[in-house]
This record gives sequence, C-alpha cells and structure tokens, in this order.
Amino acid sequence: MKIMKLSAVVLTAFSLFVGSFASHAEDAKINAAIKSKLLRIGLQANKIEPSPVPGLLQIQTNRGLFYTSEDGKFFVAGRVFDLDAGMVNITEAALADLRISGVKEFKDSMIVFPAKDEKYRVTVFTDTTCGYCKKMHSQMDQYNDLGITVQYLAFPRSGANSQGFNEIKAVWCSDDQQKAMTLAKGGSNVSAESCDAPILAHYNLGQAAGVTGTPAIVFEDGSMIPGYKPPQALLQDLKR
Repeated sequence: MKIMKLSAVVLTAFSLFVGSFASHAEDAKINAAIKSKLLRIGLQANKIEPSPVPGLLQIQTNRGLFYTSEDGKFFVAGRVFDLDAGMVNITEAALADLRISGVKEFKDSMIVFPAKDEKYRVTVFTDTTCGYCKKMHSQMDQYNDLGITVQYLAFPRSGANSQGFNEIKAVWCSDDQQKAMTLAKGGSNVSAESCDAPILAHYNLGQAAGVTGTPAIVFEDGSMIPGYKPPQALLQDLKR
C-alpha cells in the first residue's frame, strides 16, 4: 500500500513538472513572437511580464511601457489606472520602479551639484541645448541653498550622432565636469578628449523611463515632473 501511495505522489509530481515545463516553453515561444512583432515597429522589448490587468502583458521597452494581449495580437499604448484603488496610475508606478533602478545603476556616472545642507535629492535628465535646462542650471545656487542636491543624467534630445550628443559628451569627458556643465549651458564651447562616458546609456534609460523632453526631474520615489520648475516651486513639490 505504501509503495502504491509513493508511486502516486511521484507520478503527480512528475505530471506537474511536465505541465510546468510545457507552460514555460509555450510562454517563451509567445514572448519571442511578441518581441519579433515589436521590433517591426521599432520597439525593443527588454522585459515581458503579466500586468495587473487580466489578459494583458506588460512590456518594458526602449521607448517606454506598453501592453499587449497575452497572445501578442493586440498592442496597447497608454496609461492603465486602478479605479478601485482611487485611480492609481499603474503604468506610472511601473515606470517609477524603472527610474529608481536606473538612478542606482548610474549613480557613479552622474554630474552632481550637492547642497551643503542636503534635505532633498533630485535626478535631472538634461541637455546642453535646452533653453529651460540652461535656465534651471543658472539657478543652481538657489536650489542648493534650499537644500536640494541636483544630479544630472544626460539626455541629448537630438539623439545619438547629433551635435547635441557630442556637446554633452564633451561635458562628461571634461576633467572638471561641473565647470564644463556651467560653461556649456552658458553658451561656451567645451572641448575635451573623447572618453567612454555613458551618454547613450543615459539617453536610453530616459527613453525607456518615459522622458520625452528636458529637463525631466525625477524624485527619489521614482516619480517624475516633466519640464522646468523654479527653485521654490520645486521645493514645495518635494515637501508634498
């Protein structure tokens, strides 16, 4: 009798294993098909996982967060909200997680303007050719005096192989990055030896994290404000 029970347990476990293996194999096949379809429209799928919405997959791509049906037939671009949770923006929550992990990944390659008495820290996707980026930088002392540390990630709006890309790369390759940033945003040319500055990696993170323009200000909780914020206005947002 004991042998029969043991055999039944082993058989059940084997069946579950086979079923799980087949399910994973089918998921992998579907995911590969989805990645192939998205590549046709210029999207590179970095991560595919179930979304909080039954029947939809959540796709983390090089151009932001999107959704597809589980069979990959239908593509959804937009925000998903949870009505029962007070209109929580599920899409933004997922992007916030991506921004937090990205800031951690690139923490050693940012140009930082620290506040002497730091109370808050923001990460700003910036561009040397952006008017409002220049305005924000011209007020750096005011941000710092309010206890706001500003750390920069590069986001050349014109993309790779552009003049703006080369300009901001020169800033990152400079011996004195802070001085070079101030000069570049003041309208001066900055020259520096070429280096392995991760400008493209910063830019790709920005695109994946939903940045569409500069400056884009990321708070420590991963939330993001698009556009320029005067020092006092930014302080009030941080306090909230």
